[in-house]
Amino acid sequence: MTILDVTPLDNPVWGALSGAQAGFAEVHGRAARFAAGISPFHGLADAADPAVWDDLAALEPAGPVLVPAGPDDPPAGWAVTSINQGVQLVGFAVRPEEDPEATLLTGDDVPEMLDLVERTRPGPFGPRTVELGRYLGLRRDGKLVAMAGERMHLTGFTEVSAVCTAPAYRGHGFAGRLVGAVTAGIVARGETPFLHAAIGNATAIRLYEKLGFSVRRPVNFHQYERVQA
Repeated sequence: MTILDVTPLDNPVWGALSGAQAGFAEVHGRAARFAAGISPFHGLADAADPAVWDDLAALEPAGPVLVPAGPDDPPAGWAVTSINQGVQLVGFAVRPEEDPEATLLTGDDVPEMLDLVERTRPGPFGPRTVELGRYLGLRRDGKLVAMAGERMHLTGFTEVSAVCTAPAYRGHGFAGRLVGAVTAGIVARGETPFLHAAIGNATAIRLYEKLGFSVRRPVNFHQYERVQA
C-alpha cells in the first residue's frame, strides 16, 4: 500500500507558487506571492530562515503580507498584526459526485461571483481567482446562488475553496453538492482534495467531515507588517 506524502500541505502557498502554479507567482529569492487580483497569500520556502524574510521584504516593500501557516514569532523587523485561526482538512474519504445542474463558471461570471463572495464572506476571492482552477455554480431564476472551486494546486493535491451559498438559499444542500462535484474533478486527475475552514465555523467543518474530509492540523493565517527593529 502506497502511503501518500502529505508534507507539502504543511506549506501549501509556497508549494503551489514554486510548483504547479508558478505561472501565477511573483517571486524574489525564496519568497513568493500570487499576482494581483488572484489571491492575497504570500509563501515562504522556510519561515525559520531570517534570510527568507529579507526576500519577503524585497518582494513586498510596503503594506501587510498574509502568510498561511506562518510563525507566531517572526524575525526582528516584523510584527504580527492579525491572526485568523483555522483548520486544514484533507479528503482521504471523499465521495466525489458530479452534479448535472452545476455549471462551469468563467471570467464572464466574475461580477456575479464577486457579488456572492461579498454577501457570504467565504474567504479571499479576487477578480482573477477563477483562473486558478475549475469553479462550479448553481443558479436559481438565472442568478448565481452557490459556488465552489479549486484554488491552490500542489503535487498530488488540490484545494477546494470559495464554498458559499447565498443566505436565502442555505439549507438546501447546495454546498455539499458543489463540493462533491469539485472533488470529482480533482479525484479524476488522481489528486487528493484538501481545504481550509475557520476554526469557529463548526457548521462548515461538520459538513466537510460528513463529505469525507478529516481535520489534519490547525492552520493560522498570519498577517505581518514591517516595523523598526
